[in-house]
Amino acid sequence: MATLSDIGVSAGINILSAFIFFIIFAVLRLQPFNDRVYFSKWYLKGLRSSPSRGGAFVQRFVNLDFRAYLKFLNWMPEALKMPEPELIDHAGLDSVVYLRIYWLGLKIFVPIAVLAWAVLVPVNWTNNTLELARQLRNVTSSDIDKLSVSNIPEYSMRFWTHIVMAYAFTIWTCYVLMKEYETIANMRLQFVASEARRPDQFTVLVRNVPPDADESVSELVEHFFLVNHPDHYLTNQVVCNANKLADLVKKKKKMQNWLDYYQLKYARNNSQRLMVKLGFLGLWGQKVDAIEHYIAEVDKISKEIAKEREEVVKDPKSIMPASFVSFKTRWAAAVCAQTQQTRNPTQWLTEWAPEPRDVYWPNLAIPYVSLTVRRLLMHVAFFFLTFFFIIPIAFVQSLATIEGIVKAAPFLKVIVEDKFMKSVIQGFLPGIALKLFLIFLPSILMIMSKFEGFTSISSLERRSASRYYIFNFVNVFLASVITGAAFEQLSAFLNQSPNQIPKTIGVAIPMKATFFITYIMVDGWAGVAGEILMLKPLVMFHLKNTFLVKTEKDREEAMDPGSIGFNTGEPRIQLYFLLGLVYAPVTPMLLPFILVFFALAYIVYRHQIINVYNQEYESAAAFWPDVHGRVISALIISQLLLMGLLGTKHAALAAPFLIALPVLTIGFHHFCKGRYEPAFVRYPLQEAKMKDTLENAREPNLNLRGYLQSAYVHPVFRGDEDEDDYDDDKLGKFEEEAIIVPTKRQSRRNTPAHSRISGESSPFSGKV
Repeated sequence: MATLSDIGVSAGINILSAFIFFIIFAVLRLQPFNDRVYFSKWYLKGLRSSPSRGGAFVQRFVNLDFRAYLKFLNWMPEALKMPEPELIDHAGLDSVVYLRIYWLGLKIFVPIAVLAWAVLVPVNWTNNTLELARQLRNVTSSDIDKLSVSNIPEYSMRFWTHIVMAYAFTIWTCYVLMKEYETIANMRLQFVASEARRPDQFTVLVRNVPPDADESVSELVEHFFLVNHPDHYLTNQVVCNANKLADLVKKKKKMQNWLDYYQLKYARNNSQRLMVKLGFLGLWGQKVDAIEHYIAEVDKISKEIAKEREEVVKDPKSIMPASFVSFKTRWAAAVCAQTQQTRNPTQWLTEWAPEPRDVYWPNLAIPYVSLTVRRLLMHVAFFFLTFFFIIPIAFVQSLATIEGIVKAAPFLKVIVEDKFMKSVIQGFLPGIALKLFLIFLPSILMIMSKFEGFTSISSLERRSASRYYIFNFVNVFLASVITGAAFEQLSAFLNQSPNQIPKTIGVAIPMKATFFITYIMVDGWAGVAGEILMLKPLVMFHLKNTFLVKTEKDREEAMDPGSIGFNTGEPRIQLYFLLGLVYAPVTPMLLPFILVFFALAYIVYRHQIINVYNQEYESAAAFWPDVHGRVISALIISQLLLMGLLGTKHAALAAPFLIALPVLTIGFHHFCKGRYEPAFVRYPLQEAKMKDTLENAREPNLNLRGYLQSAYVHPVFRGDEDEDDYDDDKLGKFEEEAIIVPTKRQSRRNTPAHSRISGESSPFSGKV
């Protein structure tokens, strides 16, 4: 068990690591040849030019102004200068609201930490319960545990202090959450009202279109909406299964990169032709001329792309029963997206279309009827992943202790028994072992989310974040607390009667705070500081810049600014909310470490959002209800655990007063859900009408059809070097005149427009 000195050693290591990371970052960011890595957002916005274009040769690569190095932490105050409204314009509402999660942590835990240290620490410290337990029952403890509730004897009236503090912490947390929910709901409505015109404001995604033997999906969708939305329907873009085509385009790009690499390499040294082996990974096989080989491969794949494109366009099986339907006004789109279209609730399902850059195109090709089965399978898979992961995590954690190392490698006993090495192992190794073991988890969860069939990147990230949070709760929190406490107190369990075991667990749970302190320092201090280095994007940029870049466009594509990574960042933040709320009334010693994390992360990620990250999409903070709900769940968990802990302490008079806390918290959650959540899941018709009215007054001659007709065309069909000969008419784009609907049906009662075939009109007099 980590002692106060072990925590001090761990703190020193992590503070030193963070400081070294900041120094390295300060040096790297000042070098001209790294400018595109550490200021990539400004390049993508066209507001910064390369500093390496002029000046002396050395100055193109190295900053020789030594005064700049003296202000190596100057980026911190600079990151705080940009006001929030300007930051919203610069980076979007999603990024700003994501930053407010860190700010929310500071607003909640600063007053809680002050109150806990002023009231609870003296109450806990002025007892000798753990000292007596160590002498009489051989229960292990450390100096840190004397600051916790474990140091208060059973039946003590001092537990009333913890109950009063629990009420105070709950009231303050709920108050801050409510004010933040209100603020962000207003920010969202204001942002939606003031943002520029976007295709998703006029478009809904229609799924599960019923089959029709007489008409294609495009014709059927057009007929349906001309009948049911005759004054508002504008155009539609059917969804096609172009996944194979997308794979071919991706493969061609890879081959083109290799061709560019060998052409550049040959241009620099043309004394001999470059050869490449055709075997596995180029390690063996027939040797051929590299440039000729990749030219042939690119030509071959180009022909395959052209053939596959024709098949996708002409083959009816490639057309999915789904379509992006656009309307003439935002009001009409809001009505359609938020209402049931037919008496059969399983057909003609409508939802708001994601913005074009948020669409996850591969999943649009998944049949809607298979989504339920896919999600059921992933629920089962996630259950087994979560609970079977406990075994390897417990194994790794057991090795990351003095006893585990000595048992696995007895020859290291002399080394690990050294006082400094012992402090490093107990105060640093468990946290770093857990973090390394979880490094591949986000990728696994994202693959599971993609398999479930979500159609937008934002929804994929939100589902992945939700599962990551549950996984952290079960494996990082519960497994570490319960199994860790059981293993540490095993000798005490074996030498006492069964009715004493709950008491020992109640005493041992607060003692696991030392492990979480080390984890916070590794993950929340050094980990956050390491984020600012961006080592992977830095290395990849210079490799691409050296071997692949031929034009300024290539250099821009070589930049990998990344994004806020909601699916990985938000669950990590929520783990700190959970730890802070659980341990605030139990072991206040943990709170200062959490405050350092929130403050440091807020500064680091604000800098990254201003200068580096380029968000993939803009959901107008649609994720906030999830954030609010997870903080509420952490609050309820902390209340239930405190009730259980006091139950083991025989605080019979005090514990029942905690029962009201979860009830009140759940009631508060339902109040916020009813009061503020509608702003995140529905679009008010009043707001839509106002925005339409303003736009009509400002741009009365707006060609909305021209703006929307190609907004939701699959990326592989958009005009670029791969699609030079592509004919837009093949996807059924509409002409500028009024819509005239042809029909192949025997009856034409469903078509309220002139037919190109007969030229007669047929007013609506039947059903679709």
